[in-house]
Amino acid sequence: MARPLRIQYPGALYHVTCRGNEQRDIFRDDLDRGRFLQLLAQSLTIYTVTLHSFVCMINHFHLLLETSLGNLAEFMRHFNIVYTGYFNRRHRRSGHLYQGRYRSLLVEKDAYLTLLSRYLHLNPVRIRTQAKRPLPDQMQYLTTYPWSSLPGYLSRRKKVGFVHYALVLSEYGGDTDPARRAYRQALYEDLAAGMQIQDKVLGQSLLGGEEFIEWVRQRFLQGEKDRERPSLQQIHTYRAKDAILRAVEEETGKKIETIAQERGPLRQMVMELLYRRGGLKGGEIGRILGVGYTSVSQERRRLRERLSRDRELEALLRRIEGKVTNEDLTL
Repeated sequence: MARPLRIQYPGALYHVTCRGNEQRDIFRDDLDRGRFLQLLAQSLTIYTVTLHSFVCMINHFHLLLETSLGNLAEFMRHFNIVYTGYFNRRHRRSGHLYQGRYRSLLVEKDAYLTLLSRYLHLNPVRIRTQAKRPLPDQMQYLTTYPWSSLPGYLSRRKKVGFVHYALVLSEYGGDTDPARRAYRQALYEDLAAGMQIQDKVLGQSLLGGEEFIEWVRQRFLQGEKDRERPSLQQIHTYRAKDAILRAVEEETGKKIETIAQERGPLRQMVMELLYRRGGLKGGEIGRILGVGYTSVSQERRRLRERLSRDRELEALLRRIEGKVTNEDLTL
């Protein structure tokens, strides 16, 4: 099994998830959930970790947390051990409670903190029985779901002491009633839009802009080569979107806006470069070039067929790739 990418430093922000072994329940009743939150609060204090948002589901949980001391592994090891010990004693069982180790997503705080907080809070209505209900009913369910930090974001009276609300709410004007109403409205809009973040995640490990990803590569991943971690390989081959588009414009003499409106090999080439060298998913590429994500896959396939018989086009692709590689810092 591929090992996950672990990056730790003081002040790092993470989205952490843990699922029950074989997708079994990790909470059997409200007593379990209450004890889980008590142990979580204790662990946060012991390891000086700040919790911004949380959601407890039946067979998994989500945490949005910040490690002042760069000690995520120590914190999660302790917390998972103490809750597993409690759960096993209470329910007279033994063995693993969780499916492997926790999963963590390193997040650029300035760009994605509030978005990711809302993403976590939407989890209770992502289950099949809730997803089919009308939007007002889903929103009502979210606002009354007790095992989430959302109630404290919507009402001062429902705040709990171990959640730090201020930083997320600062984007909406601070810890005030108008800010809470703005947060609720943003959450409703996310729900209506079917908000997802998967297409923004690089290598199943990083969520951030190009500068943040480059900073992580240079600061923590220089010289790292590990075949057991595909996520690391993705990050190493990542190239900034702007660098790719700039190289295309320099080699072809055409603006990306012009290429996006054309049908043919140049647009196909941009799709291929953004996918293969930029680490972008089909949906992201489609938005840049004004096409659907299914068209991206089809056009990339047509390009591969064309390259097998068009040496001049293949040479152009290689020149652009060379520009992109040389512009980036070598690892």
